[in-house]
Amino acid sequence: MQRKLIAMSIMALPVMAYAGSDSSTALLQKLEALEQQVKALQQSNAQIPVLQQQVQSLQQQLGSSTNTAGNAAAASESEEPETLQQTVNSLKIKVDTLSEAAQTGPIAGLSVTGFVDPMFLYNRNTNSAGFRFLNKNSAYNYYDSNLGDVYLDIKKTFGVGPEAPSVELVIQPDRGSGTSFSSEGGGLTNSIFNQANVNLPLSATATLQLGLLPSLAGYEPNPANLTQTLTHNLLFDFSEPASYLGMNYKLFTNNYQTLWQFMLANEQLKSAGAIVSQNGRSNSNSTPTLAARVDYQYTTSLDLGFSANIGRQTILTPSSCSSGYGYQCNLASPFGRYFYAEADLTYTWSDIQYNAQLDYGQQAHSAWNGGMAQWYGFSLLAAKKWNTDWLGKVGTVVRVDYLNNSRNGGGGSGILYGLSGNTASINPTSGWGVDQQCLNASSNNGIDCKGTNRSDIALDLLFYPADKMTVKLEYRHDFASNAVFQRSDGSLSRNNDILATQFIYAF
Repeated sequence: MQRKLIAMSIMALPVMAYAGSDSSTALLQKLEALEQQVKALQQSNAQIPVLQQQVQSLQQQLGSSTNTAGNAAAASESEEPETLQQTVNSLKIKVDTLSEAAQTGPIAGLSVTGFVDPMFLYNRNTNSAGFRFLNKNSAYNYYDSNLGDVYLDIKKTFGVGPEAPSVELVIQPDRGSGTSFSSEGGGLTNSIFNQANVNLPLSATATLQLGLLPSLAGYEPNPANLTQTLTHNLLFDFSEPASYLGMNYKLFTNNYQTLWQFMLANEQLKSAGAIVSQNGRSNSNSTPTLAARVDYQYTTSLDLGFSANIGRQTILTPSSCSSGYGYQCNLASPFGRYFYAEADLTYTWSDIQYNAQLDYGQQAHSAWNGGMAQWYGFSLLAAKKWNTDWLGKVGTVVRVDYLNNSRNGGGGSGILYGLSGNTASINPTSGWGVDQQCLNASSNNGIDCKGTNRSDIALDLLFYPADKMTVKLEYRHDFASNAVFQRSDGSLSRNNDILATQFIYAF
């Protein structure tokens, strides 16, 4: 009986707080008296009947006080202004409508991500400095043609779950592969799209992609907010194939540890099957490109990748050629067999990242002298992030690249030479071409001369002043085996220096 009385006393405490203001004071006073009596109960049980009567009295008063408070609340609610109630009802309807639209309406499954990255760049050879953002260039330059841009990735998923189809559009005006995308006749389309495809899941592990698709090669992604350095490596710019128009089959195996990709498409950078017309005769490239890639997640930190491409691609031909194709106008066909393969790895652990890539490529009849163009090279990168007291998190990166293109005077799929003026045999801004001294002394337009090998070293500092913000500062030095970099006074140099800073805001 003693325990029951104590429990009833404790249970009365929280309820007393909700009673009216006048009755609460009286009840609290009685409660204090009751507590004193409970303490006295430990010494004598003679007062139990008295306490029982007081507890019953308190319960009756508590019930009466609760009813009074409930009646007061009901009266307050009934007196609520009608306009306020209408506002609440209207807000409820709007919330229900938005919730329904988010699940089944036109915005359901829609995501828009991207970034802007204006930059400031100094180029020693051109003796130029200034801000660069969405500036248009006629030729592809390694220091700005894929930088200083607006990048939008728009994706719409129709349904939920791993087997829901989706459409993805990647917009990058005046930048990336879109600036070099061409029609069947070779005219540049200047497309703002770098990717535009539909994804059709065939199962939980297999997906079919159709449309304009990025290359499968290399460790380095295209978006600037995902790269460790400001500029791209040499293999990304001049060795790897660019975007393709076609279809890609993706398949996960080995419990999602291995990803296989198989692509059937046009030759790179072609919006339709290439057709070359000359002297009233047309030649069509009806040979598709086959590409494949496999990624093996060896550990949670290490990814090993391998990709390959085989097909037939168009050979660059000067407009001055009255007959024949190629740089020397001596080829019977405007197309050459193309093969490319690479192996790459990515290792990430905490704030450390290592990347490595090894490339090999060749294209028949696309070299300067009309022979086999052949190139090979490597790229190595090491990055680490640090936490400092003054600057917060800071990243340091070093990258070294090498690309050999000396065979048969150089040239190839992604290495294009100038075709007019006094720099007809070189790409003066990106540092490719035949040996100019050999060419000047040659009696057969440099057929026996070698092409240029290129290398570079890039040193970067990365700062993260706020969420979604990244500031990159890079010094890059480029080397060439021949004097192919053009200075502002028209002379040629074997090297060039770039100093640039880039502000990236991702969203």
